[in-house]
Amino acid sequence: MLNIQEVYEKYFTVVYRYLLSLSHNTHIAEELTQETFFKALKKVDDFRGECDLRVWLCQISKNTYYDYLKKNKKYAPEAQNEFAEEVFSVDFIQDFSDKETAFRVHKVLHKLSEPYKEVFSLRVFGELSFSDISDLFGKSESWARVTYHRACKKIREELDDENYL
Repeated sequence: MLNIQEVYEKYFTVVYRYLLSLSHNTHIAEELTQETFFKALKKVDDFRGECDLRVWLCQISKNTYYDYLKKNKKYAPEAQNEFAEEVFSVDFIQDFSDKETAFRVHKVLHKLSEPYKEVFSLRVFGELSFSDISDLFGKSESWARVTYHRACKKIREELDDENYL
């Protein structure tokens, strides 16, 4: 049986950063992170270990976020003006350390369609491996890699169009 306190301490940051990347709002991300772990606690006996625990938690958090959007339409990402002050740690933007650049990249990420946005968020904010992402979507690992790299390309192109890179 899993020790939920250890799981919470180990995966809190992963779940929080993933939800922050989806919601672009620290308060919503905090609230949904707590709700995610509450749901995980209630369903811990259902976890069969067929996937990585991180993948399971990210799936719960994604569903929790979508439930939240359904209940609170006014907080849909399209209507939000708040963006996370997250410094990205992705290959092509490793050197970006100022908030303005992080904001621009986050803004571009927000415009991406699914599954690009979600795969990028899982990889960057959730720090999931391509294998974990492929498990989450029920697709191949190469699909996860290609989707991630296409998302990076789309972000790079959008920033190029803005003459930012």
